[in-house]
Amino acid sequence: MPYTNCLTNRSTLLSAWTNPASSLSAKYESLYRASPASLKRLDDEYVRNGVAEIFLEVEPLTGRRHVDVTEHRARTDWAWWIKGMLDERYPDAVSVCLVMDNLNTHSAASLYETFEPQEARRLVERLDIHYTPKHGSWLNMAEIELSALKGQCLDRRIPDMETMRKHVAAWEDDRNNRQSKIVWQFSTGDARIKLNRLYPKL
Repeated sequence: MPYTNCLTNRSTLLSAWTNPASSLSAKYESLYRASPASLKRLDDEYVRNGVAEIFLEVEPLTGRRHVDVTEHRARTDWAWWIKGMLDERYPDAVSVCLVMDNLNTHSAASLYETFEPQEARRLVERLDIHYTPKHGSWLNMAEIELSALKGQCLDRRIPDMETMRKHVAAWEDDRNNRQSKIVWQFSTGDARIKLNRLYPKL
């Protein structure tokens, strides 16, 4: 299990998740009469205002997390998020053990496409990336944190990007202040039993 390896190597352990687009929509109400003699009626209309992408990282053992809300989820967006993680949020970490899904944007190539080769190499050398197996995204602890975010913050209509960022920032501050940790009980031994079919047959 990557979590065990990271703890053994004394790296800073992070789980990361990029969430598919969340819709932004606003509710508008208007009063009208079907005829001059009829009662007024209230008409509800929902207007889509685009989508927002969620970049989430969580340090499960300390109860620290960070969430970015962006307009896109391209390679450059992921690269700048990684740079912010390493240089701003974990500047003193020699190595960051990052567990995440194996998407085409989640690779060192994204860093080299975005930054100069020397800068990209500097960032890559501080990363120890572990990908969850195919159909095994549930092995990523960040998915638990994302579920909390959706249930506690994104379970309502949010009209625009600015409002979503304010809601998410308030949620993040509250969770960090309470140091809400993830209790992970799925061990390497459990994995060898439950995921036996994924191991090569010798």
